[in-house]
Amino acid sequence: MIEELKHSEIYEKVGGKFKLSALMQKRMKEIMNGSRPLIDDTKGLTMMEIVVQEILQDKITFELGDE
Repeated sequence: MIEELKHSEIYEKVGGKFKLSALMQKRMKEIMNGSRPLIDDTKGLTMMEIVVQEILQDKITFELGDE
């Protein structure tokens, strides 16, 4: 398991477990469809670890929209 997911900091950043899950799924889909990671050092990281780091570094956030 990714160590950062064991701490409440990441859940508090996005507003809870459900929002975190939705944000991670959406971002992983974007990466799979060709988007580049928003963090510099991705060497040796899984896609999920990249997304977690993007959230922790405030590169992506959860926003309610008209989708």
